[in-house]
Amino acid sequence: MNGLIDIKKYFETGELVKLTQELVRIPSHKDVEHREKEVAEYIYNFCIENGLKAELQQVDGERKNVIAYLKGIGYGKNLMFNGHTDTVPPYNMTIDPFAAEIKDECIWGRGTVDMKGAIACMLITMLAIKRSGIILDGDIIFTGVIGEEEKSEGTEYIVKSGIKADGAIVGEPSNYEYAIGHRGLEWLEIKIKGRAAHGGVPHLGINAISKAAKLINKIEQELYPKLESRYNEFMGPSVMNFGAIEGGSQPSTVADWCSIKIDRRYIPGETVESVIGEYQEIIDKLKKEDPDFDAEIIRMPNNMLTLDHLYLMTDPSEQIVISTKEALKEVIGKEPEITRRRGWTDAALLSNYAKIPTVVCGPGDISYSHTKNEHVPIKDLINMVDVYSKIAFKFCGI
Repeated sequence: MNGLIDIKKYFETGELVKLTQELVRIPSHKDVEHREKEVAEYIYNFCIENGLKAELQQVDGERKNVIAYLKGIGYGKNLMFNGHTDTVPPYNMTIDPFAAEIKDECIWGRGTVDMKGAIACMLITMLAIKRSGIILDGDIIFTGVIGEEEKSEGTEYIVKSGIKADGAIVGEPSNYEYAIGHRGLEWLEIKIKGRAAHGGVPHLGINAISKAAKLINKIEQELYPKLESRYNEFMGPSVMNFGAIEGGSQPSTVADWCSIKIDRRYIPGETVESVIGEYQEIIDKLKKEDPDFDAEIIRMPNNMLTLDHLYLMTDPSEQIVISTKEALKEVIGKEPEITRRRGWTDAALLSNYAKIPTVVCGPGDISYSHTKNEHVPIKDLINMVDVYSKIAFKFCGI
């Protein structure tokens, strides 16, 4: 029966495009007052006006999650659609970030691909199924969440609220592929301590910048080879990046401090504790070799709220994976590829803490996320409604 249902009969391309445009036209980045409040309220009103049960969750001041439901008969698996309502800031874009202009059969603007386009697809999917008269065995639960681009406050909130589902789709752009694994994310700052002195008598001080250089060299010599030897089939290698360094006050003063900020992406077999422990081991070695070396590691607070940003690893045999794979195959006419090297997503919170098997799959190409000319093809939005509907039919049951 699934293959006989043409969901495209139950929605108009125009309403999908309009919804995407309206979401994009509402700024919801970190420098907007109340951030996601207005876009969450827009989604809530859209759902109510179209006959979907919905609620707003006050998460952080005026910042709100929006939850919507398409109820089934209660006998099947419940499916969650998860999408974040925040975006990165629009600075330095070469297009109007909030015009949502249509050009070259794409919608252009901040959030089109990451990920208001996906949110529009999820909501239109629920409406189209409702209009079709098809009653699913299980429920669809839409969770529009705040803060994914920073601390993931929104998904952490729903996880802690005890929300339940049997499978979830996170709508990050996947370009007709799907991800069942991605690396964990840890942001670390290493603070190196020195002693100030006048630049004319540098031997009286301890130069923290010089000590930081020793630390960087040691990490490259000892840790890099270990990381290169670690690999996971579904998420690629274990990696790290020196993302920022600063220190000292002026050229004529010996630097009494230096800070190195590190992005560390880790895989199964590694833990938060082991990741931090490897850096601490190198620091301890340097302290033994050099009595003037002094450094401490700090987990950067803007990386997370309270839940560690662990890796995602969903078993390929899970029904949500099988349903996603089959749905994509039916839409694109060939076996879909697994995305193996993508950034961190809220899928890891749903999988690890809510114990919901989760797949990442959404419209558009991730290479346009956060870019100066972010856009999403309208064709991809239309096709993803088809994909999401087929996933719902297969996973929830009819």
